[in-house]
Amino acid sequence: MPDLPTPQDASEAALFSECWDAVLAYADLCTSGSTAAAQLGREAFAHGIREARAADAGPVRASGRRPVRLPRIPLLLTAVRTTVAAWEEAGQGHKLDPDLRLWLNSDKAARYTGPPLRRPLALRGLRDLQQADAELLWLAEVEALPLSLVARRLGLDPAAADDELQQVRTLFRDRCHRNHLDTPMDARCRSYARLLDAVTRAPAADAPGDLSRHLATCVQCAEAAACLRLHGGGLPGALAGGVIGWGGLAYLERRRRAAEVRLGAGRPGRAELAAGEPEDGAQKARVARNGLLVAAVLVSALALGVSMMPFGGSGDDLGARGDAGRQPVADPELSVPSVPSLPPATSKPAGKATESTGKSQKPGKPESSDRRTEPQGTSSPTDRAEGRESEDDPTCRVEYDLVNQWPDGFQATVTVTTNESLDSWRVSWSFRDGQQVGQIWDASVSQNGSRVTATAADYNRSVQAGDDLAFGFISSWHGKNSPPYDFELNGRDCAKA
Repeated sequence: MPDLPTPQDASEAALFSECWDAVLAYADLCTSGSTAAAQLGREAFAHGIREARAADAGPVRASGRRPVRLPRIPLLLTAVRTTVAAWEEAGQGHKLDPDLRLWLNSDKAARYTGPPLRRPLALRGLRDLQQADAELLWLAEVEALPLSLVARRLGLDPAAADDELQQVRTLFRDRCHRNHLDTPMDARCRSYARLLDAVTRAPAADAPGDLSRHLATCVQCAEAAACLRLHGGGLPGALAGGVIGWGGLAYLERRRRAAEVRLGAGRPGRAELAAGEPEDGAQKARVARNGLLVAAVLVSALALGVSMMPFGGSGDDLGARGDAGRQPVADPELSVPSVPSLPPATSKPAGKATESTGKSQKPGKPESSDRRTEPQGTSSPTDRAEGRESEDDPTCRVEYDLVNQWPDGFQATVTVTTNESLDSWRVSWSFRDGQQVGQIWDASVSQNGSRVTATAADYNRSVQAGDDLAFGFISSWHGKNSPPYDFELNGRDCAKA
C-alpha cells in the first residue's frame, strides 16, 4: 500500500487535508468496508497527486498556458474511479460495492475512457474552463463551501465573489452548449438541440411536450439539459454525476452534510433548502440543545447554593457523598457555561476533590470554597476519572476535530499549539471505547491498548513557539465513538482548546 505523498509546502499541506477528506468520502462509497476504503483512498490519492504534479511541471504551451486539467479535487476523484477499474481488472473486485462493479462493466463506465466527444458533457465543460474558474465552480457547487470561504481560498474579493460565480456558471453553460453541438448525434437529437438551448436559458420556461417526451427517452439530451439549465438547483448534481460518474449524487450529499458539520452550520444552507428540506427541524434541534444547556446551568447554580449553606458536621464527607452519587445533568460533550461568580484562582484539580474524606471541617473553612469551584452537575464522572486538569498557564493546547465518520471507522485531525519551541514532538492521548488507529499522516503512530502516541515525521519535527503542529488519522470504532482525552505533548499535559 503506497504512503500518502509528502506536502511540498504549508499551502499544499492544507490543500492535502481537504483533498484527502474528499477522496476518502468517495472511496468509502465505492468499497465494502473501512479497511478497503482506506486502501483505495491512499492508492488513488498517491496516483492523483503524481498526475497533478506532473501536469504542473509539464511544458508550457506557446500561448503561455499549461495544458488544461481538472481542478485538484475532481482530479483526485477521477483517480479513485481509475483505481477501482484497476482493482476490478486485477481480481480485487470483491472489495468494491456490488453496484459499482456492475457499473464498471457497463457502457456507462466506458464513456469516461472512450472517445473525447462521447464523454459526459459536464466533464468536458469543466475541463474547458480556466483552472481558477473551474476551482470556483466546483468548490461552491459540489463541495458546498460558503462563497466567502471559497473567495478567501482562491484570493478573490469576497464582495465580488457572487458576481464572479455567476459569470463562471454562464461560461460553463456556454462550453457545455458548444460541446453538445459538437457531439455526434442522430437527426432527431440534432433537431432538438437549438430548442433545448432556448428553453434552458429562460428561468421559468416550460419545455414543449414533444421536447419533454424526447428528454424522457434520450440520456444524452437529458444530460445536456441538466448542464445547460442554471436555474432550479440542478447544477451541482449535473457536475457531480458527470465528472465523478457512479455514486456522484451520493458523494454530493455526503459533502453537503460534511460541510454543515465542519462549519458548524446549525441550519440548512441554500442547497438544502433548494432540495425542499424544511428549516424548522433544525430550529427545533437548536432549541432542544439550548434547553439542555439552560437546564444544566440552573441545576448547577442550585447545587452550588446548597453546597454553600452551613450544614455543619464534616463538609468533606458531604462533598464526597455528592461526588459519588452525582450523575451528569447534560451530555459530557455539551459545553456548559460555568457560573461567572466562581473565583478561578482557588480551583483544585477535580481528581483531588475527595482526598480529605474523613477529616472534620467546620463551616466556612477555605477548603469548602475550593470544592465549590466545580459546580455540581457540570462535570461527568468520566471527565473526573481522567485525573488531569490543565495548569493555569498550560504549555500547549490541543484541538481534536472529527472530520468524517462511517459505520465502523472515522477520520480525525489533531492540532496542537505549543508555547515553547520544539526540536521534536510526541503527542499522546487515550481512547475510551476501544478505538484502534489504522492509518496516520504527518506523523508515525504506535498504540498500546487505549493509549496512542503520534511521533513527528522527519519534515515537521521543529515547531516554533506559538505555532501549531497537526496530523490526521483514520481509526476504527464499534458501538460508541467518544472523543479522546488525556492529551500530552512530550509527556506534559495539554489543555483542550
